[in-house]
Amino acid sequence: MSNENKRIKEMLENLGADVSGIGDVVQHLPKSLRDMPIAVSFAVGLSHRIMGEICPVDGPSQTYFHHYRSVNSLIDHISLKVMLEIQRIGYKAYAIPASQSLNEENPQYRGRVSHRMTATRSGVGWIGKSGNLITEAFGPEVRLGTVLTSMPLKPEKPIEEGKCGECSECVKACPAYALSGLHHWAPGMERELIVDPVRCSQHMKNKYQHIGRGAVCGICIVVCPYGENKVL
Repeated sequence: MSNENKRIKEMLENLGADVSGIGDVVQHLPKSLRDMPIAVSFAVGLSHRIMGEICPVDGPSQTYFHHYRSVNSLIDHISLKVMLEIQRIGYKAYAIPASQSLNEENPQYRGRVSHRMTATRSGVGWIGKSGNLITEAFGPEVRLGTVLTSMPLKPEKPIEEGKCGECSECVKACPAYALSGLHHWAPGMERELIVDPVRCSQHMKNKYQHIGRGAVCGICIVVCPYGENKVL
C-alpha cells in the first residue's frame, strides 16, 4: 500500500469508516467530474441489533429509520473531513452526499455518482440480487460514502463478480416485487435489470408512511445470509 493510500485509509478508520478502498472510476463519471478520476470509497456498518428489528412481514422500525439517518450524517461528516484534508494538501476533492436522489432525468432515483459503482471499483464489495452493495465483513448492512479526487492514489483491485450464487432470499422476501432475480451482477450492468427502483420507492411510500414518511424499508437487507454472522 502506498504511503498516500495508507494516510487516507487511516484517516477514514479514525473518523469511523469500517471498510474502505481506492478505485479508478474515470470511465464511470459524468464529464464534469472526470478531472477527479480516483474514488475514495468507504462503508460504515449498521447496527446488527437494530437491523434485527426490521420485520420481513411488517417492515422497518422507527429506530431503524433514525439509525439510517444518523449513519448517513456520519458518512457526510467523514466525507467532508476527507475532502477538506485532500484539498488542504493541494489536490481537488469532491464529496458525494450519502443519500441524495437528483431525479433530474430518467432513470430516476440516482445520485450524482453511484456509491455502489465506486465501491465495486474500489474493492469494497459486490452488488447482490437485491441491488445492494454486499461486503465480506458486514454483508449488505452498510451505508456508503464516496470522495472523488485528483490525488494520485493507487487504485486497488476492483470486484467484478458477485458471490450470491443461487441464493434468492432477498428476491423472495421483497414485498414490492421489485427484484427480478434473473441476473447475476456484472460490472456495467444496468441497475434496472436487477431492481426496479420506482416500484421499490412507491411501495415504501404507500406502506411505511408512519416510518419516516416512507423513506426506508430494509427487508432485502435483513434477510440476506451474509447478514447472519456480522459484528454485533
